[in-house]
Amino acid sequence: MANTPQAKKRIRRNDRRAEVNGNRVGRIRTFIKKVEAALAAGDKEAATTALAAAQPELARGVAKGVFHKNTASRKFSRLTKAVSSLG
Repeated sequence: MANTPQAKKRIRRNDRRAEVNGNRVGRIRTFIKKVEAALAAGDKEAATTALAAAQPELARGVAKGVFHKNTASRKFSRLTKAVSSLG
């Protein structure tokens, strides 16, 4: 258990940040799921729109430190490839 005041403060801060970061990750997942749902439905227009909305969310996740930049790049690349392959 934390003994020093700073250690106690860091525990409080880490709990707050974990909650905020969890919400950020959940928000990004929601945007990605919208793209995947449009892909599953075969709706290229909706998938393109959803992808355009998901890209800045992924970039924001990288900037905030909840995703590694290569992870976001990989996800965006795969989604873009899937959207472009729709007829």
